Amino acid sequence: NEGAVRAVYRKSHFFDVAIPGKVNLRESATTAPGDAVVVCDSPIGRLGLSTCYDVRFPEHYVDMVQRGGAEILLVPSAFTIPTGRAHWHTLLKSRAIENQCYVLAAAQVGKHNEKRKSYGHALAIDPWGEVLADAGGYDGIG
Repeated sequence: NEGAVRAVYRKSHFFDVAIPGKVNLRESATTAPGDAVVVCDSPIGRLGLSTCYDVRFPEHYVDMVQRGGAEILLVPSAFTIPTGRAHWHTLLKSRAIENQCYVLAAAQVGKHNEKRKSYGHALAIDPWGEVLADAGGYDGIG
């Protein structure tokens, strides 16, 4: 409300993938994991904090809702184009439906460098899994 930090979340699930000749991403090589489920109050409700690859672990979100009282799940991300095209919308809709929460998912989009592009499609999803807003993204060949 006044710019104060309300909570800090440290990512607990890392995206490590190696596809010879295509991509080699190892978040675990440069980041130390957190181990806490983080929920905080905000002017719009109780926020459940997560990031990117965490979305593939439904139990993380169940904990935020059942133990922490989260009403809105936040999932900022930078999905690759192939995984974004295949899974982004489906995973986020699933987290909304199974937890009966709103999901707000900011998403990086476009070309970062010669080797990396992000899918985009920042989304707002209601508890029924309906996409309320989609900011669009990069749907080209990954």
